[in-house]
Order: sequence, then structure tokens, then C-alpha cells
Amino acid sequence: MSIVVMLAAAGAVVSLWVGATRHTDSVARGYRWLGGAALFWCAGLIVDTVVAGSVSSSGEPLGLADVAPLLGLAAAATGIMVLASPSPSQRAAQQGEHPEHGTSGSVLPGLADGYVMAVALLVIGWVVAFGSEFHRSGERPSTFLLDLLHPLADLAVLGALLPVLTVAWRRVLVPYLALLVLTVADSLGVGARISGGHQGILEQLAMILAACLLGVAPWVPAIAARLGLPVWRSDGHSADGQTGGSQADGSPGARGVPGTLVTSGGAATIVAAAAVVVAASVVIVNGLASAPATGLALVIAGGAAVLVVGIRIFMLVRENSVAVRMWRESADGLRDLADRTGDMVLICDLDGTITYASPAASGFSYPPEALVGKDLVEFVHPEDVAATRAAVQQVLVLAESAAMGDSAEPGAAGDTGRFSCRLRAVDGTWRHVECAVLMYRRPAEPAQMLVTARDVSDEVALRQQVAHLTFHDGLTGLPNRAYVEERAREALAVPESGIPDDADTTGAERRSRRAGVIFLDLDGFTAVNDLVGHGAGDLVLAQAARRLRAVVPAQETVARWGGDEFAVLMENATATQEIVELAERLAGAIAGEPFRVADREIGMTASVGVAVANESPPGVVLRNADVAMARAKDTGGGRVEVYAAHMHADVVRRLDMASDLQRAIAREELTLQYQPVVELATSRVTGAEALIRWWRGDEAVPPRAFLAVAEDSGLIVPLGEWVLRKACAQGAAWRAASWDVGVSVNLSLRQLNAPQFPAQVAAALAESNLPPGALTVEVGERMLVEDAGLVADRLAELRDLGVKLAIDDFGIGYASLAHLRQLAVDIVKIDPSFIAGLGQDPTLTLLTRTIVQVGRDLGMQVVAEGIEQPRQLAELREMGCGYGQGFLVARPMAASGVEALIRTATGASAAQAPPETAGAAAPADVNGTTKPGVPAA
Repeated sequence: MSIVVMLAAAGAVVSLWVGATRHTDSVARGYRWLGGAALFWCAGLIVDTVVAGSVSSSGEPLGLADVAPLLGLAAAATGIMVLASPSPSQRAAQQGEHPEHGTSGSVLPGLADGYVMAVALLVIGWVVAFGSEFHRSGERPSTFLLDLLHPLADLAVLGALLPVLTVAWRRVLVPYLALLVLTVADSLGVGARISGGHQGILEQLAMILAACLLGVAPWVPAIAARLGLPVWRSDGHSADGQTGGSQADGSPGARGVPGTLVTSGGAATIVAAAAVVVAASVVIVNGLASAPATGLALVIAGGAAVLVVGIRIFMLVRENSVAVRMWRESADGLRDLADRTGDMVLICDLDGTITYASPAASGFSYPPEALVGKDLVEFVHPEDVAATRAAVQQVLVLAESAAMGDSAEPGAAGDTGRFSCRLRAVDGTWRHVECAVLMYRRPAEPAQMLVTARDVSDEVALRQQVAHLTFHDGLTGLPNRAYVEERAREALAVPESGIPDDADTTGAERRSRRAGVIFLDLDGFTAVNDLVGHGAGDLVLAQAARRLRAVVPAQETVARWGGDEFAVLMENATATQEIVELAERLAGAIAGEPFRVADREIGMTASVGVAVANESPPGVVLRNADVAMARAKDTGGGRVEVYAAHMHADVVRRLDMASDLQRAIAREELTLQYQPVVELATSRVTGAEALIRWWRGDEAVPPRAFLAVAEDSGLIVPLGEWVLRKACAQGAAWRAASWDVGVSVNLSLRQLNAPQFPAQVAAALAESNLPPGALTVEVGERMLVEDAGLVADRLAELRDLGVKLAIDDFGIGYASLAHLRQLAVDIVKIDPSFIAGLGQDPTLTLLTRTIVQVGRDLGMQVVAEGIEQPRQLAELREMGCGYGQGFLVARPMAASGVEALIRTATGASAAQAPPETAGAAAPADVNGTTKPGVPAA
């Protein structure tokens, strides 16, 4: 029978070594260790059979036959430990799936469970077999302990390997069972060792079974795969020994095994508790059978207490297992959420090493596994590393304080762990992300950090685009008004020294530096839009912007202020003259060459205003430049004006005047005077020109002053409407008195371009019952050239109403005689500058004669304006000019004065007064002066 045992041991050696070749990594090494253990046991059997060495009952030292099995036991323990250790691929997978498998908590609980199980088995063995053998042998305890060396060693190894069994039971179960059977064999052989006899049949059978279990261990996965046993399908190894899978063998908490109720540590505790329960039961039964009556109660009570403790341990393990299962499900749920969320989720060690990356890392073009093991800081922009470390450190400090029981202030952790940074993608670009960091703890595991990163690059780009559009002009690409105003607050800010400050300049540079603002407005740009359209006008603005940017130094700011206005912010001029010279160059850049748009070349000029920074606030400096630009425009444009204090006073005066004029129009505090138009041949009054007058308190305001303000402010439209209604009403009154006298009113370009102006004229005529032919509208000659298209259309609409048209101040503009025919003009009024030279300047006399002759040939009435000298009147009569007005005829007067003049002229004509009455006193005008009459022809 001993030969069979040796052959079984030898077969186990061969099977283990051959089977090891079908596996790799730690599995192959484990089976080789087990093969070595089988070899030691086989050698021990051979030595025991041949040499017959044994441990004698007299206490002789251990023999060679005892050393070999002990070495085999050590090799078997090592082999099982190696089998239980995962391969590198499995270790990485375990760290990704269940990090707890990498550390398995503290070693002490496992050793404690193993020790309890070993003691329980020893108790069972002592009660069942060893106790009776000890009493029967009569040996001393020390000698009997040597006889129990092999079973005790086996029990110690079984107890030590119990945690390994519960962690990786699929791989080590069969070798562990072989050790258990070997322990039984050694226990059965205790009696033979004591008596010095041969091995019993049960011992030998147990040793054969142990050898068979060891020999079949390498082939279990293949056999299970062939038989289709599901319990071995997820052990991480294929039938040929190749690793496949990512889970630890038999890990109860592995994903995909939702029915697992206990952890590996819990399983070891259950095994130990089961051994204790069995031992307690054996003690109780043995006590009932052999204990004396006096100690029976004590044995039963003690055994029952141990039994209850064991059962309670079962219950506690079950409760703990439920809690652990819930924790694992929660952890798995967090992992599943991380796998599904669009935010990248990272789990890092406290030193920043990444241990897990969610699939969202692919959004940065990184495979998740490529991030594992890398330092998180490697991917952070260098400029953001400090802020990132500070945010993480704040989280760690807060977590440490919480762990120590320190109560944080309410809201202290509100934004803790939140920060923004830039992360590097695979292609090297930097992505803007918003991150959140918090502590991540799992039971029996080191603390880690959970980092979430949301890609907000598109949002950041959108915010940057909005900020750019907020401070830049979309048409020209230049900064806009908001940017200039914001920049001016810094560039033109005045410190206590009175010099604009700048952190980038030295004190001497600041003292020598001058700052200023230049405003530029394109003259006549409205006409460009009307001529070539707004699209082409935008091209002109873009070209103008490029010209200005090319002239201004790169460190200075050029901006589009709005409309056709541009602004230049000078911050580094050495003197005021440098700012003025730059303004001159800007004006030259605009006027230097024409702008080419829509196959046209358009020449333009610019009105430029300059303001130098002083102790005034930045907003005042900008206003001063605008005032200077308006002054340049008012004086004809195409020039540069440097701001002076009186300019602002003029602006304030004009604003006050506009405000007072608006109230005067609303309250009808204005008056009309009329300057008669007479027939030069008969001195008969044929019409009267309505002229507006305004008394501002007790002071008469010159018409030129307040009419310019009305034109600039837009009040000319309601003012002109008021004049039109009043003049029509007065003309109707004269008509009602049977006087054939018409009225005429002057129109401005803004009034004529008003949307409903023709309708206003028609309404005034209808309201006053004045015949349309009795109303004459006068337009300046310049209006026919500056906006010929719209003016012609509006005048044609008025002609359709029956209203007469007069060209005022003819001869000083650019209108040709062709305009008179195209517009169907009824009256031509010769400018006073021509009349003033009659009889003295041959050229003016010739031109006046030509205008009178052409007007008569075209069938138009010709009115000479500004007749002040008798020689002028004589020349006009000789030329055949039909009508005239001026101070020689009559000054502007109230309607009652015109009526008196009409009566005087009518009475004189009816009585055919002698010539000396022709010079009779005329009615007084508003200033109390008398107006000479017009001598009859």
C-alpha cells in the first residue's frame, strides 16, 4: 500500500509540472511550487519506507523522514499563496473594477480567523482522537506535543491560508482541500507514531486522495470548461491557462455577481465561526458522554456560550455583508454614472496619480486606460497649475478638519474644490474646463480624490466672442465707443499730480507725456449713402478706418465712435503739438485721395476736433473733443479745431437756446413779420415774405442765431409748420379784405424732407381757405444741388397742389439755368450781393441784367432782393425787373403795417397823387423807423 502512496505522490509531481506548462505568470509558478511540495512528500515517503526514520516515543530528535514533509508543507503553502496572487493584467483590472482586491484590508482579521479555525479544529481533534491517545500513551506532554507536530503544522497552515481561500477560492480550493485531507491523514497517523507501528489503511487512503487532488488541480479549469460548470467560468482563466477576464477569482463582490451575500473577509469569518460551532458541539456531546456530574453543568454552559457566540458571529457577518453589498452597489452605481455622464470623471490618489478615467476622456481624444498611472498635473496648463494645487489643497485641508471633528463654518465648503483651468488634449490644444474635486473614500481603502471635468471651451469661446463684439465694431473691426470710454478711464485718469498715470511708465516719462483725444467726422457722408446706397457707404467707412489705422501709431487706439465718426485716443504723445499734427495727418488721409466704391470715385473731407487731457475727468475730455469736432463742422468742415473753453460755452448757449425755443414754439411766443414785395413799376404791394421773430424775454434774438439752432436740433420742422399755418391764415385774411396780396414762406432742407410735409401744406391751405396760388414757397439755391433728387420730388408734389415755387438767393450757388426749367420755377429772387453792385460794378450789373432777361424769357417773375439805394432801383427799372423788396421799399413789419402800406399805395394810386406825395411818410416798422415809399415810375 505504501508503494501506491508513493506512486500517487510521484504522479502528482508529474501532473503538476506538466499542468504548469499550460498556464502563465503566477499560476504556472504556483503549480510548480505545489509540484515541489508533492516531490518533498514523495521523498519523505521513500525515506520513511527505506530508512524507517521516525520520531520515537522517547523524545529523540526529528528524523529525515519528518523534515521532508515539513518542507513539502511550506512549499505547498507558498504555492497556494502564489496561485492566489493575481497576474499584472488582472491586478490592473482589479484596480479598475474593485480596488479593494488589491489590498484586501488589514492582514490581522484574516490571521485571526485562521487562528480561530485552527484552534477549533485542534479542539475537535483532541476531543475526538488526540485526547484518548494521550491518556492511553502515558507520555509526557512535551513528548506528546512532538508526536502532534505534523497535525499541528497542518492546522497552522490551514488557518493561515484561510483568508487566501476566501479571496481566490476558484484557484486554490483544490490544493487547499488536498492540505485538509493531508491534515486528516497526519491526524490519523498520530496513533501509529506513538505506538511505533505502521501506517493505517485510512491514513494511506487519505494520503492517496491528497495526492490525487494535488495532481488534478492544474486541470480543473479545463475539466470544468469541458463539463460546462458555471462556477469556474469567471475565474479569469481559459481552459488552456491563458488569462482572460478582468475579475479576481471568486471575488464575491465582483461586478456581474449580484447574488453575492458576503465578502471574502466575511467568508473567512463564517468558516472560522462554523469550526467554533462544531468544536463547541463536540465539546458538549463529549461532556454529556464522559464528564463527571459535578462538571457537567459547567461544560454544557461553556459549550452553549461558545455555540451562541458562533451563531451570533454568523448573524453579524450576514449583517455586515448586506452593508458591504449595498456599499458595493453604490460604488458600482457611481462608476456606471461616471461611464454614462458627459463629464470626464477621474479617480486620483492624493498625490495626483490617476487610477481611473471615465469613457468621457475620449472627448479629449485620450483612451481612458492611457490616463491611468499619469500625474494629473501633467495635463494642466502651466499657468493654471498653482490654482489647481490650491483648490486641491483646500479640499484636503477641509477633509482633514472634518476627520478630526472640527466643525467648519456654515458655507465654508460652498465653492471649495471648484476651479477652472485648461487641460491639454491629445492634439496639443488647450481645452477650458470647469472642475470639481471631493474626497472619495471606500471602506478599508486609502482615501482618494474624485475629480470631475466639464469641457466649457465652446462657452468660453462664446463669451470671448461676445466680449469682442461688445467692445469692437463689426463693420470696421476697430474698437467701439464702449471700449474707448473704458480705456479712457485708465489712460486719461488724473492722479493727485495732475498727470495721467500708468504703471508701465517711470515718473519722468509720465511728466513728459501728454494724452489727448481726436474726434473725426466724415463731411457729407449722408449724401454718399443717398448717392451709392448704404452698402457702398459701409465700404467707405471700412476704407476710412483702414486709412486712419495706417496713420495712427500702433500703440495708440483708433475706434469707430458711431455712424461716420471716429475717435483716436493718444496716450503717449510727447507734446500737444504732436497730437495736433496727428489730427492734421488724419484729415489729410481722408481728403488725400478719393474713395472708390460702386465704380465711383468719391472725394471726401473730414471735420476733426482735438482735446488735450488736463485735470478734467476722462468723460469731459471726450466731450471736449466732440465739441471741437462740431465746431470744425459748423465752420464749413474739412478742417481741424483744437478745443478751447469758449467752445463749450457756445455749446451750452446753443442747448439753452434750443430748450427755450422749444418752449416758445409750444406756447406760441413767436411772432411773424412780413417784408412786402412790390411791383417796381407801380409800387403796388403784390406779396409779403413771412419772417419769424423771437423775443427771449426782453431781448430780441437775431434770426440767424436761433434758426441755426433750430436746424441743428430738428426744431426747424415744428417751427416751419407753425410759420406755414400762421402765414396762410394771414394771407387768407388779406384775401378776405379784397387785397390781391400773396404770402411766401422760406423752407429748410430738413423741413422739406420731413415725411408728411406736402400733407402739412395741404392741411394749412384747407384750414385757412387760402387759394394755393396765393402761397409761394421759397427754397435756397444750394438745396437744389445738395439733395437734388428728393428736393425735386417734393417740389413737384407742391406744384401739384398749385403752390408757387421761388428760388431764393439765386446766383450764388451752383444751380444752372437748366434747373429753373426742370423744376418749373415760378419766381426767381436775385441775391442781394448782385443788387449791391448795381451802377458800380459792371460785372455784377451785367450778370443781373442777364438773370432778369433770362427770367423774362422763361416766363418767370424776377424779384430783386436787398434794394437799399435809389440808384439800384433806377437800374432795376431800366433793366425791366418787375418786382423788388428791400429796405428802400419797406422793412419787415407787422401784418398791420403791411395793411397800412397797402392802403397808402392804393389811395395814392387812386388819387393820382402828385410826385411830391410819393415820398410821404410810410408806416413805422417794429423798431419805430419809417420806411420810404417806392416812387412811382
